[in-house]
Parts: sequence; C-alpha cells; structure tokens
Amino acid sequence: MTATEEPSAGDGAPPQPLTIAQLAELAGVSTATVSKVVNGRTEVAPETRALIEGLIREHGYRPQRRRASPAPLVELVFHALEGDYPVEIAKGVEQVVREHQLAVVLSELQHRHTPGKGWIEAVLSRRPTGVIAVFADLTKEQRDQLATRGVPLVLLDPSGDPGQQVPTVGASNWNGGLAATRHLLDLGHRRIAIITGPDYALSSRARLDGYRTALDMAGVPVDPDLIGRGDFVVEGGLAQAHRLLRLPDPPTAVFACNDGQAMGVYRAAHQLGLRIPHDLSVVGFDDLPSTQWMTPPLTTIRQPLAEMAATAATMLLKLAQGEPLAQPRIELGTELIVRESTTKPSR
Repeated sequence: MTATEEPSAGDGAPPQPLTIAQLAELAGVSTATVSKVVNGRTEVAPETRALIEGLIREHGYRPQRRRASPAPLVELVFHALEGDYPVEIAKGVEQVVREHQLAVVLSELQHRHTPGKGWIEAVLSRRPTGVIAVFADLTKEQRDQLATRGVPLVLLDPSGDPGQQVPTVGASNWNGGLAATRHLLDLGHRRIAIITGPDYALSSRARLDGYRTALDMAGVPVDPDLIGRGDFVVEGGLAQAHRLLRLPDPPTAVFACNDGQAMGVYRAAHQLGLRIPHDLSVVGFDDLPSTQWMTPPLTTIRQPLAEMAATAATMLLKLAQGEPLAQPRIELGTELIVRESTTKPSR
C-alpha cells in the first residue's frame, strides 16, 4: 500500500483518518491548499474549501504532529457590547465555565450578525474550548471550519434559523409577546401599538406573532399603523414612538419588543408631554436590571438571560467533552413582570 492509499476494508482494521497528503490526492489539489483549509486560512476558493471540508468530515483528518490541546477558554461572541444585555449573558457563562477553570474571551461584531472576514482565523489561532455566539449567525463555511477543527459551537438567542445541526438556546418569545399584549388588553386597552425588532430576527418575529394572536383572540383588529418596525436599540424606540404618538388616533399603550426600545418610548412620551402610565402604558421585554429603576419602574417580560447563558455554556462543555446532547435546541420560559408603567386607559 502506498503512502496515499486508504486502508482497505479487507485489512480487518477500522479506516484511519487521512493525512494532509492523502486528502490532497483525493481532492486533486496541493498539500499546501489542504493545509490552508485545515489551519483556517481564507485564501482558498469556496468550492475547493467545501470539497476539502467534506472529505475531512467523511474520512477524518490525521495531523502529522500531535494536535495541541484546546486552550482553557471559551469564546463569547456578541453582535454588540452595549447595555445590560451582554453583561447578563457574560455573568451566566462565567458562572459555569469558572467551575472548569476556563476563562471567557469577549469579542464584538460591531452590530453585524455574521462575523466578517478574518474572524474565523483569529478564533482558530486561539484554539478555544468552544464558541458561544450571541444574537448572531455564522455562515455555513465558518461553522464547518469550527466543526472540522473540533471546536464546538452553541448559538444563544440566534438571529436566524441555523438548522438542526447547530445547538441553540432561546426563550419563549411568542408566549412573551402574547402575555405582554394580553396584560394590556386585560387593563382595557384596545389601541395597542408594538415596536418590533429587525425583521430578520427570529425573536422579533415571534414576539410580533404573539401580539397578533392576543389581539385576534380578543377580537381586536390588527391596525398596520400601530406596528412600528424597530431595531432593538433606544434610538429606534424613540423614533417609532414619536411616529406612533403623533397618529390622528394614537395608541393608549405600547408594547416595545425589548427594554432598550421601551426606554426610547419613555423619552418620546416625556418630549411630547405625556405621563406614563396615566396617558400611555408601556411594556418592555427582557427585564434588564435597570428597568426597575426607570421612572416609573417598567412592566416587562422577563427573559432569563443569565440562565439561558449558563445553559448554553453547559451544553458547550458537554460537546467539548464528547458527550451527546439530550436536547440540542432548548427554549426557556418567559414571565410577565408587572410594575408601575401600565394602568387602565384614561380615554
């Protein structure tokens, strides 16, 4: 048998992972090209990279030298490092990984939801025990590169649908949207506006669907004018609230699909001389620590961010230890937290 031949089934031994030379021969490329793919380099044509990644998944890869052990760290990737949201997530991850003597490395995508060029190279050079991506989505190529290097990935509050292959942790966003809107309906509101998140976000669409369902069940028609397309940031909530509150028949209540946008609604109400909750009831979503100190304290939907993060970290460590996951997709419950920003409509 030559150096590049695979062991035959008749040898009685299980098939062995392939070396770089054997992978290069099967793919019809140079060993340098295979080496670039194995080491996460980007200067390889997408078709060639996909071919080599497929061969590695099918046959395995046997490094020429013993592969270095993973570094004792977890890569925690955020689309943006702003406000209380990433702090709560980091707390939950840290709570789990410190028990395993692992450190946490934070990185930010500058409001992008897909990592840019060069990100995968930087991650692979650090050789992390695993990656948790928060409100983000990796490309298939990036996911394949992590998988073929044995770096497990878990998506937390994913912005898109990653398919069945990637473990995810999220919250019951539809139930949260339903509960927020039902609370306002039970108080007597019928002109209920919503400020959504971005259309591409699964959580935003689910919260909007919960809002629509609650109105439908109450026999209240959905008014398209009362749907404000937001972006999960304070400024978006401020802009949409100004538009909604200047309608000829303005809403008596606003459901903001995250607490940041609810802060924007508070600011708009103040600028327009409206009192919360006497002139306008407001409900948020997340229950970030700062919401209980708003004036008045914000009624909101509690999303268990720290618990979600701890769950994602636990899943990641199981994958890193080669253990199968009983549930690759986990959804934790949400809860209505009633404070002082909602009351019966004054008109």
